[in-house]
Amino acid sequence: MSVRIDPEEREFAALLALAGDLTGQRVLEVGCGNGRITTHLAPHAAHITAIDPDAGRIAQAKANLPAELAHKISYHAIPLEDLPPGEKFDLVLLSWSL
Repeated sequence: MSVRIDPEEREFAALLALAGDLTGQRVLEVGCGNGRITTHLAPHAAHITAIDPDAGRIAQAKANLPAELAHKISYHAIPLEDLPPGEKFDLVLLSWSL
């Protein structure tokens, strides 16, 4: 049996509805994986810092990053506990991360 992840893209609509208006917001996405959700949210936010402890998944995310979103997304291969102190975010998202 094949696995289809959100073929109707309802997940993104639900996340945006829960997050509210992301215009001008600095977002931290914890557990971003390959950036599948990050690239859908980025057009709505000022900037997304996306972290994941799996360096391979971060490499996939960077490789698949559309050029037009490169200025809006920063990918980092670190676990949450290694996030440098002092950064401020308006919203933190954890999707499929628990």
